[in-house]
Amino acid sequence: MVGSLHPRPRKGTAMAGNDHSLCLTRWVRADPETAFKAWTDPEIARSWSAPEGMDVPSYEADVSVGGRLRLTMRNEDGETFTAEGEYREVEPPRRVSYTWDWREEAHAVGETLITVEFTDDDGGTEVVMRHEGLPSEEAAADHERGWSSCLDRFEGLFTAA
Repeated sequence: MVGSLHPRPRKGTAMAGNDHSLCLTRWVRADPETAFKAWTDPEIARSWSAPEGMDVPSYEADVSVGGRLRLTMRNEDGETFTAEGEYREVEPPRRVSYTWDWREEAHAVGETLITVEFTDDDGGTEVVMRHEGLPSEEAAADHERGWSSCLDRFEGLFTAA
């Protein structure tokens, strides 16, 4: 654990409009470099990159423009879900952007775009995550639930022991 949570309220709601996007914000007591590393280092990201009740048995990432991302989540019943993408922007420690889709046909949403920005803010870092291009309000709501849980776990990395 590194640091502690800032007392500010968390933000996170699906954005209005027809683009079926979502935007979630967290504030962590860590500098942007530490927060960026926690987001992009596969060994650290495995600890938070699945909703509560799931784990990440496999996480591979070549964090460079054009590099690939692939992670597999596993639920309590052993069912797996694999997300894949390609890095579009990598600007340590301020911004990372990558495509995202589910490998399993039953969960596929088509290529979407995730952009995460890390801003130095009041002794910590504001982390703003946008997921754009989801195909429906239902897909946006499902992803908002999943990402909210993941971001709660991400935030927990910086909670005092």
